[in-house]
Amino acid sequence: MKKLQEQQPRSRVFDSKSQADIAEFCERMNQLQETMESWLTGTGISIEAMPVSVLDTFAGNHSFTVPAIALRYGNRMVKFTPVFLYGQGVTGGIEVTLCSDGRITPLYRLFMRSGEDANWSFSTFGRPAAPRTVFSENAFFDMISVLLPE
Repeated sequence: MKKLQEQQPRSRVFDSKSQADIAEFCERMNQLQETMESWLTGTGISIEAMPVSVLDTFAGNHSFTVPAIALRYGNRMVKFTPVFLYGQGVTGGIEVTLCSDGRITPLYRLFMRSGEDANWSFSTFGRPAAPRTVFSENAFFDMISVLLPE
């Protein structure tokens, strides 16, 4: 019986909901990076992860580290940077920005979880009332099309 128990995946116990959500945010960012890597195979677009610190006032003013994702092509970069844990009726907010010619241009907001919907969704940056759309491979390539030369 003990061998069977050891083979079963262990569920982590967290002291609070925010700790569980932070762990899920980190895991989902890692999964998102893996998915992006598979989508980008053979494109010449490089991908890298880097840790970023997020301060979330709704999570008890705690600071925590979450992986960000940077996509590079030539001298342009699109970054997927975690910016908050809770807000706007969602859990896990990411800002998608274009970095080019010394300028940073916000493009989209990507959300880990919206209400009961556990799928990634997104909206255009600066339009909080805009409807959220399901994040998919097609949406991803539309988002990063700004990487390509004009």
